[in-house]
Amino acid sequence: MEIASVTSEARGETDRLIAEVAAHFRARGTALAGIVKDLGHTTTFANGCDMNVRVLPDGPVIAITQNLGAGSDACRLDPGAIAEAVACVEGGALDKADLFILNKFGPEEAAGRGFVALIGHALDLGIPVLVGVGAGSRETFDTFAGGLAVTLPPDPEAIREWCRSAMSQSPGGADG
Repeated sequence: MEIASVTSEARGETDRLIAEVAAHFRARGTALAGIVKDLGHTTTFANGCDMNVRVLPDGPVIAITQNLGAGSDACRLDPGAIAEAVACVEGGALDKADLFILNKFGPEEAAGRGFVALIGHALDLGIPVLVGVGAGSRETFDTFAGGLAVTLPPDPEAIREWCRSAMSQSPGGADG
């Protein structure tokens, strides 16, 4: 079982690193499953707290936040959109993936929903899993991973190296 997480203290950096790693492996023909933040999305909220994700490898792009109106400080995460993203990944070729990538182990996963079952399924299939983890979700993720996850530094080459190594040890043996 190969699972690793990445956390950066810099705002937006974990998303950027995860998306960059996905683009690197996608360009090399690696079969990917999961989601990454759509870095081309321009925020429409003053606080920058809206997000689109891209289902790997080729879309669709899904808005996972909802507009709650000016001045709202409630959580903007849209559980229905997360469920849609999960369904898209489930309906894809997860069983043929060389690497499963999740941009963020977030509130839905911390509550046992979201991508939790798909992470487990990927691991059951022997597919390495790379997960972005925010500082606020670190403890919950560590509990979820049961001490089996490798914590990677927020360095693109270190992340790519872990992915290459994990994929070379998986049943499919891809090494991008």
